[in-house]
Amino acid sequence: MKRTRYIPLMAASALLMSSCGIYTHYKPVQETPEQLYGQEVAADDTASIADQSWREVFTDPHLQALIEQGLSANTDYLSALQRVKEAEATLLSARLAYLPSLALAPQGTVSSWDHGKATQTYSLPVTASWEFDLFGKLRNAERQQKALLAYSQDYSQAVRTQVIAGIANVYYTLLMLDEQIDITTRTAQSWKESAAATRALMKAGMADEASAAQMEAAALSAEAQVLTLKEQRNTTRNSLSALLAETPRDYERGTLAGQDYPDHLQAGIPLQLLSRRPDVRAAERSLERAFYATNSARAAFYPSITLSGSAGWSNSGGGMITNPGKFLASAVASLTQPLFAQGKLVGQLKIVRAQQEEARLAFQQTLLNAGMEVNEALDKWQTAREKTELYARQVEKLQTAYNSTQLKMQYGNTTYLEVLTAQQSLLGAELTQVANRMTELQGKIDLYQALGGGGTD
Repeated sequence: MKRTRYIPLMAASALLMSSCGIYTHYKPVQETPEQLYGQEVAADDTASIADQSWREVFTDPHLQALIEQGLSANTDYLSALQRVKEAEATLLSARLAYLPSLALAPQGTVSSWDHGKATQTYSLPVTASWEFDLFGKLRNAERQQKALLAYSQDYSQAVRTQVIAGIANVYYTLLMLDEQIDITTRTAQSWKESAAATRALMKAGMADEASAAQMEAAALSAEAQVLTLKEQRNTTRNSLSALLAETPRDYERGTLAGQDYPDHLQAGIPLQLLSRRPDVRAAERSLERAFYATNSARAAFYPSITLSGSAGWSNSGGGMITNPGKFLASAVASLTQPLFAQGKLVGQLKIVRAQQEEARLAFQQTLLNAGMEVNEALDKWQTAREKTELYARQVEKLQTAYNSTQLKMQYGNTTYLEVLTAQQSLLGAELTQVANRMTELQGKIDLYQALGGGGTD
């Protein structure tokens, strides 16, 4: 009958603890700010480039081989995977805390009193201890570690997406430099031929030294520009080697013109960003961890209940026990209630509350940054797409102008300076056109990364 008196008290205590947040669960964020991608971006379609596998986004077979190599060798990504393993082990340790701890502690003594006969005693106890998680300390610790594991997994996914995007970006940069080197080399060769022809005309009295010198100077300038581009290509190639965790070497690759330039890219609805973008998920996991850390700090104000006991054989039980010993067993229950801890518990609770608010603000800012990056990636791609036709028409017009000046020069109606100017303008337009195609590809890469690259392989 006496035991029934404590049932209402225990129920009231459980209700009080629930109201204090010890047993509350974290509720995931289900809403995003309005117009997260910006007013200019339509976001009413559930389709997204992030739904695609990276093999569907980056179709160049040489690039695919490099990405596969990078995912198996990149040190940053491999380190992130090790962090996942660490978090898995930590979570396992937190789950095993629910089980009792067992220890074997054999002891033996030899004693003699006043030079008397030595007495030998021994004990072979097995001790056990189990903390009864009535107030949620172990439970909140487990939830913290579970959130840490999810955070580590999200972090590894973020690094994986960065590795894929980084390799693709460097690869496309190599293709751009290849194209620019080819254009500049052809232009330099054309100028050299023009300079030689001018020298021949000068001997025939049909040209002067200034015209020949200008052509030769232009050819030398183009040759120097080729060397600069080759230096940039070598630096870019070394960057690719670093991403692949290997020594520098040359890589097989395609051409810039042979790449896939999609006609349409879709970002999808903003709510998908919560589940697809790793850094957004990781920021929310940090908020979840901070939430359960606050619960643990609250639980520290409540008592700890520990059950312990031991069982074994001993011959040191006084007159009741003689060799070879008898079986002994004992059980103890203890309750530890914090009374005064010099303000440490209160201070710790204030700290974790502040950390929870910091985590909330960090998550909010991460989500806003993600929306901004999606907006900028789409704008970069759309702008480059619109410029493509303009640059193509510009190159066509400048090619016509260059051909016309050459014809005029042959009939003596123009000077070599006009031909040189026309050819320099054509070279600049061709190089700009190549750079714009690279910008278009970068927009696709940036959007893939900004949306989390969440497609399956």
